[in-house]
Amino acid sequence: MPSREDVAGNKWLAPVAGRALSPELWRFTRRSVPRGVALGLFAAFIIPIGQIFLACLLAFPARANVAVAALLTFVTNPLTLPFWFVVANRVGHFFLKPGSADEVVQAAAQGSSVWNDVNWFAHSAGQAALGFVILAIVSSALGYLVAGWVWRYWIGHKQRERRLRKPGKRGRTPPDMRTEQDE
Repeated sequence: MPSREDVAGNKWLAPVAGRALSPELWRFTRRSVPRGVALGLFAAFIIPIGQIFLACLLAFPARANVAVAALLTFVTNPLTLPFWFVVANRVGHFFLKPGSADEVVQAAAQGSSVWNDVNWFAHSAGQAALGFVILAIVSSALGYLVAGWVWRYWIGHKQRERRLRKPGKRGRTPPDMRTEQDE
């Protein structure tokens, strides 16, 4: 892992090094983590190549956690991409409501002009593209909400544990934690 000085000294990162090395972008806080989750999921589904770069670029102005945003772009990796293409195509198909498969077969049988092929491809690719846009928006919104809820639960759980371990005022054990030996 490169050190902070290595990143600051990199000639390619020099224009954004001041902002990229800002500590607020690398801390795990209740606001930055859900933002990072949302941006990472959005970038993962909106474009198939260069998601990490897009997620990091979006994280700077949004003050999101850069590491979380970059990590969540791996939802769409080469192994899972075929699955997501099928899901995006079905989501796009649901929203576009194209003609039945029989109509496409009949149109192809009537003539195989280039325009029919282009029209068929544009319609099929349009389904997948619309599906990916919908997946990007819905997954980022859900990811933001779930990350916020998980963060609140985790912090609340840690505070409850700390409260139970910590002795009460003046070194006394809280009443609900007293044992027979204490009384």
